[in-house]
Amino acid sequence: MVLKKVCYSCDLIDNPELIKEYKKHHSKDNVWPEITKSIRDAGIVDMEIYILGNRLFMIMEVDESYTPERKQKMDAANPKVQEWEKLMWQFQQAPPGAKDGEKWVEMEQIFKL
Repeated sequence: MVLKKVCYSCDLIDNPELIKEYKKHHSKDNVWPEITKSIRDAGIVDMEIYILGNRLFMIMEVDESYTPERKQKMDAANPKVQEWEKLMWQFQQAPPGAKDGEKWVEMEQIFKL
């Protein structure tokens, strides 16, 4: 299996209470099992999210079945994912350079050791 890394960025609303609540939703015991299943079903083998202030960084390892378009279609057809996304929009805002309705923006790799 060939794995590839893909990185995304998203901003949270710059409010300490909202950020605290967002972190709580993402603690291991609070992420809905339907969400982790949908992530794995899309070809995402591993995912980590880091935070700095109100900026989020997501690092994913994906297999050859993953494409952003396929993940988007799968998410649109999954009512539980749509419920989760609606909940998360209470905390998130689009980062600079995002298109309308886009909150996680793929990052460009500029260095690799």
